[in-house]
Amino acid sequence: MKMVFRWWPQGDDTVTLQQIRQIPGVSGVATMLPHIPAGQVWPKEDITALRDEIHAAGLEMEVIESVNIHEDIKKGLSTRDEYISNYITTMKYLSEAGVKCICYNFMPVMDWFRSTLELPLSDGSFAMAYNHDYAQSLDLEKIIHSMMDGSRDMTLPGWEPERFPQMAKDIEFYNSISADEYFKNIAYFLDAVMPYAEEYDIDFGVHPDDPPWPLFGLKKVVCSAESIRKYLSLNNSKRNGLTLCTGSLGANPENDVPAMAREFASMGRIPFVHLRNIKHTTEKDFHESAHLSSEGDLDMFAIISELQKNGFDGYIRPDHGRKIWDETCRPGYGLYDRALGASYLEGLWEAVKKSRG
Repeated sequence: MKMVFRWWPQGDDTVTLQQIRQIPGVSGVATMLPHIPAGQVWPKEDITALRDEIHAAGLEMEVIESVNIHEDIKKGLSTRDEYISNYITTMKYLSEAGVKCICYNFMPVMDWFRSTLELPLSDGSFAMAYNHDYAQSLDLEKIIHSMMDGSRDMTLPGWEPERFPQMAKDIEFYNSISADEYFKNIAYFLDAVMPYAEEYDIDFGVHPDDPPWPLFGLKKVVCSAESIRKYLSLNNSKRNGLTLCTGSLGANPENDVPAMAREFASMGRIPFVHLRNIKHTTEKDFHESAHLSSEGDLDMFAIISELQKNGFDGYIRPDHGRKIWDETCRPGYGLYDRALGASYLEGLWEAVKKSRG
C-alpha cells in the first residue's frame, strides 16, 4: 500500500509539496493538469515539468486524478473517436512519466455536489454537507452559484467554468437516452482504452457517483455493488478497476462498504481508495466528518481489514477533510485534517497488518 495526498499544481492549492512531504507515511501525490480542457492531449512537456517538480520535493507522481472524459465520449457522438485518441496519447505520455494509476469518472454533467461547502460543526470545525430536500429545490443556475460562491476562487474538480454554458443542454440530452445506451457508450470507451492500459501498465479506477442517487434525472453509473459489478463486466481487463470512495458509496446507508472492499479487492479490481467518513442526519442528509470511525457512520477499521485481507496493494489517500484550526483552503482539501486522517489511516493499516501476523 502507498499513501498519497491530493494536490493541485500551478498555484491552485493552499497546500505545498513541502508540507505534504512532512506528513509521515505519504509517498506521493494524486495530481492533474487543471488547465487542460477535457478532450485535449496533455502536452508531454507539461507532464514532465509537473513530475520533475514533484520529484524535486521528494515525492512520487504515480497517480493522476483525473484525466476527464469529454462529454462527446459519454454521449456516444461521432466525434468521440478523436477524443478517445487524444486520451490514449495522454495515457502514453503519463506512462512515460511513471504514472501507474488514473482515477476518473463517467458521471454525466456533474461530478459531485454538496448543498453546503462549509457547514459549522459542534466542535468549531467546518465540513461539506448535503441536504437532499434543499438540493432538489435548486435549479441549475442556483446549484452553480452555490458551488462557486464557496470555492474561494479555486478550482473545484468537476466544476470547471468552461462546463457551465453547456450544462443545461447536456442534462436535456442525458434525460433523452436510456441507461442501457449510456452503458454502451461506457463500454465503447473501455474497449478502446483498455488495450493501451495493458500496454502502458496503467490501472484505471472509476470513481463512484457522488451522491449516489439522481439529481435532475441524470443517470447514476457507479453507486452500488450491483452497478459496480455491471461496470467492471463491461470490460474484463484487470486494468478496468474501481476507485473505492468510502464517502461517496457510504452516503447511501444501504451500501455495505466493507463488503464492497472485500468483494472487489479479492477480484484485484481496486487500484485506488479514497478513505473518508460521513455522518448521516437523515437517510439522505449527511455531513462529512473527521476520519475516525467514532466520528461518523463508517467503520474504517473494518474497511481497511477487508482491503488488506483480500490482497489490496494499491494507493490510498485521505479524502475530504474538515476545515480546522482557522485554515484558509479549498473546501474539503485543507492540510491539517487530511494530514491527521493520513496518520490515523496509516495507524489502522499497521495495526491490521501486525494483528494478522
